[in-house]
Amino acid sequence: MNKIVKYILIGVLVLGALWAAVFFIKSNSKSTITYETQQPFKATIENKTVATGKVIPQDEVEIKPQISGIIDKILLEEGVKVKAGDLIAVIKVVPNEQALYQAQGRVRNAELALNNAKIEYERNKTLYDRGVVSNQDFINLQLAYEQAKQELKNANADYQIIRRGSIGGSAAANTNIRATVSGTILEIPVKEGDQVIQANNFNDGTSIATIADLGKMIFEGKVDEGEVGKLSVGTPLKITLGALEDTELDAKLRFIAPKGIEETGAVQFKIEGDVEVTDDIFIRAGYSANASIVLEKKEDILVIPEALLQFDKSTNKPYVEVAVGAEEDQKFERKDIEIGISDGVNVEILSGITAEDRVKQWNKTEPIKKGEEEGTDNA
Repeated sequence: MNKIVKYILIGVLVLGALWAAVFFIKSNSKSTITYETQQPFKATIENKTVATGKVIPQDEVEIKPQISGIIDKILLEEGVKVKAGDLIAVIKVVPNEQALYQAQGRVRNAELALNNAKIEYERNKTLYDRGVVSNQDFINLQLAYEQAKQELKNANADYQIIRRGSIGGSAAANTNIRATVSGTILEIPVKEGDQVIQANNFNDGTSIATIADLGKMIFEGKVDEGEVGKLSVGTPLKITLGALEDTELDAKLRFIAPKGIEETGAVQFKIEGDVEVTDDIFIRAGYSANASIVLEKKEDILVIPEALLQFDKSTNKPYVEVAVGAEEDQKFERKDIEIGISDGVNVEILSGITAEDRVKQWNKTEPIKKGEEEGTDNA
């Protein structure tokens, strides 16, 4: 009986040892991670930046009145194309009472002076015909008479301008507001009945209309101080408009501000670019736009994907691991490298590896088995 128990115990121990061995073998028989490799390749890298801004006309002209008054008629509307000289609006003059009274007084004084000069002229002409008055004295009297007539004419003209805004019969009346350039009317900020003021030393005057040539547009935007040093006049731009999808316009950088403006802690520099406008696209003034600017471009250079890079924790210098031996050996050695420009996807390799090297791809992980995934979900 003791022998049977002894044999049973030995059998249980053997079975336990076998079970433990099988469990240990299964638990350590999971496949190891197999890293794939990639070789450096030739490519073109462009380092770009995007400047936000808007598209505006190259020149905007404000039409201002030459005389103060009230808008009597507005003959055109915003968006209409005009030529230089086209009539836009008409002003009704409201004369200043004091200025009008002074002008009337000047006319009366000129009439009195003319009457006196006429009497003197006619009296001395009779004496001159008799040979009593010398030729020089008569010429002086004749000159005074002509000057008196001209002074009355001038006084009457000033009076008419103050009272009505123009001389009767004049083709260039101050009350007629005309376009000074050809283009499109962008804005008419006044309406009939509004009072307007002429431009003077103390006031810019009231704008009747704003005119611009929409065929000559510029991009106006800002770039960061860290990128402005890489720009130069003549750099090509690609302009995309927020209001027009799938539309890209060519432009060239024409101006870089010599002075920056601090905005939200960063210094921004104003830039301008001439936009090439095509006839099949109508661009409205003030469209928001983005300008894509190529800061640096290198063609046919050796590159690798940025995902293959690693950085040393102590020196922060880049390195990669390169395969040694056959692919199935999965042996790698570290190689420090020197990198150049990057476009966010690929990075230039200046030194450290060659096109024949096989670089370890770090982002590969062991796939999760179906049974393990279900067990995780149940948990």
